[in-house]
Amino acid sequence: MTKNLISSAVIAKSGVAFGTSGARGLVTQFTSDVCAAFSVAFIAGMKRNFSFNTVAIAIDNRPSSHSMAMACSAALQQLDIEVVYYGVVPTPALAYVAQEDAIPAIMVTGSHIPFDRNGLKFYRPDGEISKSDEQVIITEKVEFTELTKLPELTVSNHAAEEYITRYTSLFSSPWLTGKRIGIYEHSSAGRDLYYRIFENLGADVIALERSDQFVPIDTEAVSEEDTLKAIAWSKNHNLDVVFSTDGDGDRPLVSDENGNWLRGDILGLLSAKALNIEALAVPVSCNTAIESSGCFSYIQR
Repeated sequence: MTKNLISSAVIAKSGVAFGTSGARGLVTQFTSDVCAAFSVAFIAGMKRNFSFNTVAIAIDNRPSSHSMAMACSAALQQLDIEVVYYGVVPTPALAYVAQEDAIPAIMVTGSHIPFDRNGLKFYRPDGEISKSDEQVIITEKVEFTELTKLPELTVSNHAAEEYITRYTSLFSSPWLTGKRIGIYEHSSAGRDLYYRIFENLGADVIALERSDQFVPIDTEAVSEEDTLKAIAWSKNHNLDVVFSTDGDGDRPLVSDENGNWLRGDILGLLSAKALNIEALAVPVSCNTAIESSGCFSYIQR
């Protein structure tokens, strides 16, 4: 016999907490009912300000992510919410297509945290949730039925295709023709999409080190092993760039022509300069080269 649960009580007992980006915890803490509690509370909060009948869900390549997505979907079905499931795609792909469709989204990912952990990222129809939205999720008292059966999920390719089109449509010509780009695939959520983007833009793409096991890559704390790999790949394959991301594809990891990884703040500086950006808002921890470069009229930390 199934029983009814209250979302706030389930979340409070779970040990799962919101961090810098989404709710995170041990895989063992993300039971089906905990995933359900977060999902129904999220939707209850969104219903206060938005009108929708569909929610998008996607995952990274962690082994636990698929079952968590099934639990989220089962919970939403109790609320008569239709779920569109995009499978394994980068977080920005999910966020982009959900915002285009003006619907909320849930990304099942632990980003770059260790293998034994996972997380849930939530997106409003108009962008990522705020800290006040997080408090609503924690405190909402939504009643739902404990999950005893998880639904099978059918993958839609719409988010993946829209993500590729978004970037390839920005350019009128294959401006990467003649460039050799190595893609460090590891277990990145976007590893099956990146080569298509670069090839469509004219590049010669070389796939590097795909992993069947989840690899938690932290783009701001690159390991010595990955540092040496990129230098060797660049030399051995005569590469112009080595490209990669963290696990859910929302943090780029890019090297120069010698295989030296560029930190995110330096990559941001170079990108902003190339785009002729005049004003920047950056985290307080970013490199002071942003100011000393003299490239920007206004910088807010």
